[in-house]
Amino acid sequence: MRILVIDTATQALSVALLDDGAPLGHFHEIVGRGHAEALLPAIAALPDGGRADAIAVDVGPGSFTGVRIGIAAARALALAWNIPLHGYGALAMIAARAAAGDHKDESLAVTITGGHGELFWQAFSTDGLAPLGPPASTPIAELAKQLTQPTLYGTGAEALVTARGHGMAVSLYPDAADYPLIAGLPSLPPSPIYCRGADARPMAERAAS
Repeated sequence: MRILVIDTATQALSVALLDDGAPLGHFHEIVGRGHAEALLPAIAALPDGGRADAIAVDVGPGSFTGVRIGIAAARALALAWNIPLHGYGALAMIAARAAAGDHKDESLAVTITGGHGELFWQAFSTDGLAPLGPPASTPIAELAKQLTQPTLYGTGAEALVTARGHGMAVSLYPDAADYPLIAGLPSLPPSPIYCRGADARPMAERAAS
């Protein structure tokens, strides 16, 4: 069973072709805003052009643009190849990687850099596989008062530890090669998880304000 995994929800561009969980090809690089230009070439460079029996794509939360780019590419390939498409959460992927490391706290908190001074975040069981609540987007100053875990994980961890004034930050990005860690979780619909409204407002709404 070959699975193509696509992850563009953060500043990292990450793709992997897995065969029964074993990596056949893998690309992972911090590209910032360059996902649109780099994604299809990265997939094409995988063995067999990334051709798989199913596709898994990160549906967020994360970068509005990055999430949409990944899902659009995954939908197009799934349609062209006539194969199933599954979604997974960015925060769950990071939590599973953190739990596979040296994490020993009673619960696990993951944060991803958001916009407008906010962080996307979610708490998980110590094994990283059971969410303790839904993903959310919260201002950093407010979240600093809520999360008490000694160690925080994800791209927003350093900013949150700085705001709290204590704790340890472990910067982690979702990595497509880690998909086997969450392959047993229920799949999500291949639709974006935003956790907050879009930055842009409709013209009528702006005119009325």
